[in-house]
Amino acid sequence: MTTAFKLVSTKLLHTAIWAFFVTAIGYILYCGVANDISQYTWIAAGLVILEGLVLLVFGGRCPLTLIARNYSNSDRDNFDIFLPNWLARYNKLIFTSLYIAGLILVGYRLIHRS
Repeated sequence: MTTAFKLVSTKLLHTAIWAFFVTAIGYILYCGVANDISQYTWIAAGLVILEGLVLLVFGGRCPLTLIARNYSNSDRDNFDIFLPNWLARYNKLIFTSLYIAGLILVGYRLIHRS
């Protein structure tokens, strides 16, 4: 396998995993807005927490970023994922904020259930 193929494969996998977690975060936010809290809300929240723990263990970086670094010398924020550079740069800030907002809404809904 060529280096280019390995980089593209890593980027595809990284993008697919990113999309999964963005969907989970969006679902949590939806649950809070729509007051539709179920066991799936907690599963999604737990999976995002696990993702956060993985990032913590790897120094704030996805393990796939570390793998992709072997195949690229780029200094761009999106060298390891198929996202616009601005989104790759602010990814953690944007989606951590949405996750926290979703959890706050879910908590509010739980406290104010009738």
